[in-house]
Amino acid sequence: MRILFATTNAGKIREVAAIMKDVGIEVVSLKDAGISADIEENGTTFEENAMIKASSIAALPEVQDGQTIVIADDSGLEIDALGGQPGIYSARYLGEDTSYDIKNAELIKRLEGVADEKRTARFVCAMAAVMPSGEKIATKGVMEGRIGYEIVGENGFGYDPIFFLPQYGMTSAQISPEEKNRISHRGQALEKMRKELADRLQ
Repeated sequence: MRILFATTNAGKIREVAAIMKDVGIEVVSLKDAGISADIEENGTTFEENAMIKASSIAALPEVQDGQTIVIADDSGLEIDALGGQPGIYSARYLGEDTSYDIKNAELIKRLEGVADEKRTARFVCAMAAVMPSGEKIATKGVMEGRIGYEIVGENGFGYDPIFFLPQYGMTSAQISPEEKNRISHRGQALEKMRKELADRLQ
């Protein structure tokens, strides 16, 4: 058995492999598996987009080997003062090829003058799995925080350097990878998924 995680993001694969290691199944990326797929994520929620991705990859002939569990996630940042933006468009905000330094700087700029208590935000991660049998599993995780005033930290990726965690007094790009895996939206969704898979693979 193997887990094919539907991403080409190296940072994401590292997080997934770390959390899934005790399931005892190899985790590979689309790149590892030699799969190039352009999937239109046309859902209106994180949950819909995650299942669209997982189902589309699971339907590919090279994946239907009876041994591959396909997992996909859709995650993003919801900022309350911006009406929930960038939300499901987090990866595409200002263009998919735009660097996160630029995206993060723009979001900080858009929140100029917004008071601390109104800078509330959350990372949301919806995870979907398609088993070799065709069974579908969905899990979700949420991490609450605030948008900071500057880009800080080297440990994370994406919007981590502007996502301030009041309980730690630092951003999610400053806490250790181990701690982030424990508390993050993706970590929560993955931990729930790990339990779901462990139950089925006993």
